[in-house]
Amino acid sequence: MNSPSLVTLSAVKRAREQVAGKIHHTPVTSSASLGRMFGCNLFLKEELFQRTGAFKLRGALVRIDALSAQERRHGVCTVSAGNHAQGTALAARLADISCLVVMPANAVRSKVDATRGYGAEVILHGDLTTIFDRVLQEEKDRNLTFIHPFDHPDIIAGQGTVGLELMEDVPDLDLVIVPIGGGGLASGIAVAVKGLSPSTRVIGVEPFGADAMWQSLQSGRPETLARLNTIADGLSAPFAGERTLAHISRLVDDVVRVTDREIVTAMRLLATRCKIMAEPAGAAATAALAAGKITGLTARSRVAVIVSGGNIDLERLAELLAPDRPTESVVS
Repeated sequence: MNSPSLVTLSAVKRAREQVAGKIHHTPVTSSASLGRMFGCNLFLKEELFQRTGAFKLRGALVRIDALSAQERRHGVCTVSAGNHAQGTALAARLADISCLVVMPANAVRSKVDATRGYGAEVILHGDLTTIFDRVLQEEKDRNLTFIHPFDHPDIIAGQGTVGLELMEDVPDLDLVIVPIGGGGLASGIAVAVKGLSPSTRVIGVEPFGADAMWQSLQSGRPETLARLNTIADGLSAPFAGERTLAHISRLVDDVVRVTDREIVTAMRLLATRCKIMAEPAGAAATAALAAGKITGLTARSRVAVIVSGGNIDLERLAELLAPDRPTESVVS
């Protein structure tokens, strides 16, 4: 089987034109405190301040922009634990088309409510092993267009606009650290970063309890997980995509894994030292640094971490950050 072709830097630049005026150019801040702690010159790309609270709107806008007039008349559907659901719902509303989202029955309640608030119809589905089957059945029954959460060239190109902004705002980076769920964000950022600065390393980060991409890199083919077991619902893709695996295997220098406990530690550090409240998925890249999973750094290394989202219930936040609470694997 031939490997899928990679998204180009030109496609990412076109995507930026497609999303212009519809998204925020999110800030990049430095953290001297965390930089000293981690032994590097640290920058945070704060995508949690994007519209809908995460990066996902970017790719959804690009994908929906490419729909035909007939596809727009019928509407779109997708599947998501929350951030892609919200991004697709808002992108659909901006395009004035209908949107159906299938979400896990145990999805974060605030993400479900926000998705409905953006105008989408939400179906809650209890079995994560069949949730993609459910949305594809809805696609067929209602003649909808499926907006893939990660494994589509338009999605990858749209997420790559994060990397364009980052490299323009902070030139000469030595390393960019990106969380991986399905891999759309890591793929797109890697296209942008390597296209603009081939010597800059890109490292992906997955939770141990949702490491489909890491397992796929070991086997050389897209793997599907029998079970998901992590607090980082935003990184809980049950399988790796063919396109995202192709991008990550060719453009990303390494993929490391972190525990839920390490993610919570990073959430606390971001809250106390940087005054930003990341959701677990959004703190995963920082967790890799805090846990010493990234090697070869010096005090002069210019390192950027992607803080990819901040959508978390206040009740859930208090539960996760309770000082004496065990934090290993909560979502299953």
